[in-house]
Amino acid sequence: MKYGKIIGRGNTATVYELEEGKVLKLFNQGYPRESVEKEFNNARTISNMDFVKPKAYEIIFSEDRIGIVYDKIEGESLLDWVMRTGDVQSCAVYMAKLHKAILQNRISNVPSYKEFLKYNIVKALSENFEKQKKALDMLDKLRDGNILCHGDFHPGNIFISDGQAMVIDFMNVCHGDFLYDIARTVFLVEYTPVPAEVKEREMLLQLKKTLADLYLIEMNVTREVVQDYLLVIIMARAGECPNE
Repeated sequence: MKYGKIIGRGNTATVYELEEGKVLKLFNQGYPRESVEKEFNNARTISNMDFVKPKAYEIIFSEDRIGIVYDKIEGESLLDWVMRTGDVQSCAVYMAKLHKAILQNRISNVPSYKEFLKYNIVKALSENFEKQKKALDMLDKLRDGNILCHGDFHPGNIFISDGQAMVIDFMNVCHGDFLYDIARTVFLVEYTPVPAEVKEREMLLQLKKTLADLYLIEMNVTREVVQDYLLVIIMARAGECPNE
């Protein structure tokens, strides 16, 4: 397959422009085929749900790499937008409006958020059984549900085009209580690390905290309500991203 210029690059894949308003998300060499198939199947499963997202068309093989053909998204990521404009309040509004639309949907034929967290807690705390049991007991007490959870909802996975927000990246789609996905977003926005060498690091850390606060206000959810979800997510993170 012939593909055009690079229009995006992430940790796991490079996005190439194709003809007819489509792009190829081509995953890095050695990236697990089952993970690509999971993302594709998730994207197809939620394709008819009522929120804005690119359509997934097919899985393709290019030499020793595997990729997914998606609709091309015009515009810029919300992360780039907020860094360019500094408008944290409007960023929170964009996030909350789109997230509320996602959380209106019900789904059951995808993994549960508890399965995802349990796997990573066991992996992270394999050498500390007492702490592992405490984390699993806390997880077990959290609510179940059949709400569609994006699982990776943050400004880097939201695009703004003509004033409209749309979401990308469906690798971590799951079902559960809506508070899980809100807590997950707070974690991804506020708690993921900023490298020490980044210029204006303290300002960026404060921006992340402010954005998380404003997002929660727009979602009409307090930190107290999501606190237990957030604690479990933090404990599971070492299993999910051991090198973070």
